[in-house]
Amino acid sequence: MRNAFSDMEVPRRPRPSSCMLALQQAAAKDPRSSALREENDHDEGDPFGEETFGGDEELDGSLDGSVETSELAGMNATLSSRGSCSEESSTSAEEEAAEAKKKREEEEAAAKERAAQRQMLAIEELVHSERNYLRLLRLSSGTIRNNLQKLQPPPADLDSVFLDIEDVIDVSSRLLGLLDQKLVQPGDPRFLETLCESFLGLSSDIEAAYKEYLANYNQVTVVENSYKQKEALWNDVVRVIKTSAPEVNATSLSFFLVMPVQRIARYPLLLQTIQKHTEKTHPAYALLERTAHTSIALNYRINEYKRFREVADKYKKTETLTIKDKIYRLNTHSIAKKTARFGQHIRHETGMAPKLVDEEFDALEGFFYVLEHGILELLENVETYLYHLQGFLSCRTEEFDLDMDGEKAPICYKEITTALRQWILPTFEKRMRTLIRKPLGALRDLLVGPRNLIRKRLDKLLDYELIEAKSNLSYEEQDVANTYRTMNTLLLNELPQFTGVALQMIWSVLGTFSCLHRDLAADMEQLFQSFAQQLPHSSMERGAFREWAESAVLEGARRLETLCRSVEHTLNGPVVQPLSPSSRRRLKQLTDKHGSGKIYQVVGSVVGSRDLDLNLARGELVAIISEADTRGDKRRWLVDAGGPRGYAPSSKLIRYHQPTEDPPPSPQLTLPDGVTETRRHSYTPESQPMTVMSQPCFQVLAAYDFTATGNHEVSVRAGEPVRVLEPRDKRGNPEWSLVEARGGARGYVPSNYLAIAPRPPHH
Repeated sequence: MRNAFSDMEVPRRPRPSSCMLALQQAAAKDPRSSALREENDHDEGDPFGEETFGGDEELDGSLDGSVETSELAGMNATLSSRGSCSEESSTSAEEEAAEAKKKREEEEAAAKERAAQRQMLAIEELVHSERNYLRLLRLSSGTIRNNLQKLQPPPADLDSVFLDIEDVIDVSSRLLGLLDQKLVQPGDPRFLETLCESFLGLSSDIEAAYKEYLANYNQVTVVENSYKQKEALWNDVVRVIKTSAPEVNATSLSFFLVMPVQRIARYPLLLQTIQKHTEKTHPAYALLERTAHTSIALNYRINEYKRFREVADKYKKTETLTIKDKIYRLNTHSIAKKTARFGQHIRHETGMAPKLVDEEFDALEGFFYVLEHGILELLENVETYLYHLQGFLSCRTEEFDLDMDGEKAPICYKEITTALRQWILPTFEKRMRTLIRKPLGALRDLLVGPRNLIRKRLDKLLDYELIEAKSNLSYEEQDVANTYRTMNTLLLNELPQFTGVALQMIWSVLGTFSCLHRDLAADMEQLFQSFAQQLPHSSMERGAFREWAESAVLEGARRLETLCRSVEHTLNGPVVQPLSPSSRRRLKQLTDKHGSGKIYQVVGSVVGSRDLDLNLARGELVAIISEADTRGDKRRWLVDAGGPRGYAPSSKLIRYHQPTEDPPPSPQLTLPDGVTETRRHSYTPESQPMTVMSQPCFQVLAAYDFTATGNHEVSVRAGEPVRVLEPRDKRGNPEWSLVEARGGARGYVPSNYLAIAPRPPHH
C-alpha cells in the first residue's frame, strides 16, 4: 500500500485568486497588518502549508475515492472563496466612496465656515478701524487744535495745518452713520450689501474731500517743519499733544495728519480682502466687486489730481528775479531751450512750420482774458469811486456859514450834512470796502496763477512741437511731452471752473453793489423825512416839488460842470519841472531815437496793475511807441521809458514841449542897434526885476513861434508883443509864464520863448 500511495499524484495547493491578491496588497499597505504580513511570510516557507498532506499515519485503511474527494473539496473551496471575495470588494468600494464623499463635504463645509469667519473679521476690521480713525481725527482737529491755539503766542499758520480736515471728518462720519442706521449688524450676511451701497453712494464725496486734503498735505509738512525749527515752540507743541492724547503716545502732528493719506489707500485693500473671502455665489458679490473697482479708480483719480496740482503749483508762481539771479540761472541747457523756442516761434510767424491749434483751449483763453479785463476795470472804477467818496467826506461843509434864507434851513442842512458825513456815508464806505473792494482785490490776485499757467503752457507747447514728430523719445523728451499734456489737460479741466466761479463772484459783487446803494438811499430817505417839515418847499405838492428839484439839480450840475472845466484848465497847466542831469540824458536819448514829436511827460504817478505795465513817477519823460495795446485798446499806450518798455495809461501822458537849444532867428523881430538880444531865459523877474515907470521903455515880445497844444496854452507869433500876467505856472515852475496875447487870449507859453526889447519911441 505504501508503494501504491507513493504512485498516486498528490494535489497541489490552489493558486490565490486575483481578489485575494488585491486584499493582500491592501493589507500590506495597512500598517496594522504588519503581524499578518509576518505570518504570511512564515507560511511562504512551506509551499503547501495547511493544505499539504502528512505522512502515512494520516491515511486510513480505505483510500477509495480519496483523490476525487480532495479534488472536489478544493474546487468548491476555490469557487466559494472567489464569490465571497467579489462581494466583499464591492461592499468595501461603496463604503470607501461614501466615506470619501462625506469627508469632502465636511472639508467643504469647514472651508466655507473658515471663509465666512474671515469675511466677517475683514468687515469688522473695516468698520472698527473706521471708527478708531474718525475718533483720532476728531481728537486732533478738536482738542489738540484748541489747546494749540491757547499757546501764547499761538503757532503761525495753524489753520493751514488743519485745512480741509473737516471735510474728511464729515465724509467719514457720514459713512459710519449710514452703516449704523441699518438694522443689520456686521455679523449679518446682509451687512455686506449695506456696506457696499453706503461706500458707492459716498464715493464722489469721498473723492472730493480726500483729493483736496492730499493736494495740500505738502503744505502741512512745510508748516510743521517750520515749527521744528523753533525749539521752544516745538517743545510746547509736543507737550500739548501728549497731554491732549496720552493714550496714543504721539509726539508730532503728522502722526494724526497723515492718517487720511493712509486711510484712502487702505480702502481698496480692505475691500479686496473681503472679496477674497466671499463666495462668487454670494448675492452681494457683484456689488462688492464693483465697490472694490470703484475704490481703486477713486485712488487713481486722487493721485492724478495731486499730480496736476503739483504741476500747477510749480508753474503758477510769479518769481521776482534780479538781473544777477537771472544771470546765475543761465546755463547751456537753458540757453539751448530758449533758443529752440525762439526759433520755433519765428517759424510759426513766418509760416515755415504749422502751429498746433487747439480751438477749445483758444476759446477758453480768450474768455479768460476778457474776464480778466472786466475784473480789473471794475476794480479800478470801485477804487476811483471810493477815492472820490473819501474826498467828499473830508470836506466839512457844515462848519461854514451858508448864504441861505431863514434860520431853520441852514440849521437843518448842517444837521443833515453832519449825519451824512459822520454816520451814513462812513458806514456805506466801510461796507463798500469790505463787500466790494476786498473780494475784487482777492479775485484780481487769483488771476495771477491761471495767467502764468497759460504762458507756461505756450512755452511747453513750443517744446512739444519740436519733438512731436519723433517716433522714439528719450527720457527727457518724454518728460517734456508729459508736462505739456498735463498742463493742457489741467487748463482744459480747471479753467472753465475758474472762469465760472469768477463770473459768479462778479455778478454777486454787482448785486451787492446795488443792495448797498439801495440801503444808502433808504438811510438817506429816513434821515430827510425827519427834517421834511422844516425844510423850504416842504409845502409844495409832490409834482411841483419834483419839477422844482429837477430844475435845481440841473442848474447846479451846469454850474458845477462850468466850475470843473475852469479848474481843470487851471490845473492842467504845464507840469514841466527843471530836468535833472539824468533826465536830460534820458531826454536826449529818447529824442535821438524817436524824435521830439514822440516825447511825452507823465502828469501823475502810474502804478502798473497788469503785466507789461510800467511804474512811472510824476514828471518822468517817455517816448510813445504805439498809441494802443495789442488788443487795440487806445487807453493804454506802449511807451519807452529810456530802457524798459511797457504800457501806461494815455490819460496820464501829455506832450512835452522841449525847449529849442538854438531856435532859428525870427525875421519879424528887429532890435535897435546897441541893444543886446536876450533869447533863452531872458524874462526872469526874480533875477532881473523891472522898474515900473510911467512910460516903460521896454516891452516883452515873443521871440519865436509857439503853437498851443492844449486849452491851457496860447499860440503866439515871433515878434508879437505879450503882457506877462504870471512869471510862473500854478505850481511855481518859472519855465512857463502866463501871458495875455493879442486879442485878449490868455495862456501859457515857455518862458525862454519870451524876450525883452526896447519899446519903440512915440512921435
